[in-house]
Amino acid sequence: MIRLSNKETGADIGEISEEELQILVAALEEENRRDQDYWIDHAVVDMIEIDHLNAGSLITVLRAAIGDSDGIEIRYVRTV
Repeated sequence: MIRLSNKETGADIGEISEEELQILVAALEEENRRDQDYWIDHAVVDMIEIDHLNAGSLITVLRAAIGDSDGIEIRYVRTV
């Protein structure tokens, strides 16, 4: 599984599958191959939702993480 957290605060956001991580990585710009953090906002989540109809739980996790803010920077860590 993959743990998502708020990069700024370290707060836990939730857990996603490897498949959902691949959707996230494909949708967002990586600065380099080792990049494990991403800026997400409502427009990004809307785009993922349109392009990936099977990303329901990922969408839920991301929308909850953003809440009423303009967006947040998230990071991921693979867990055992």
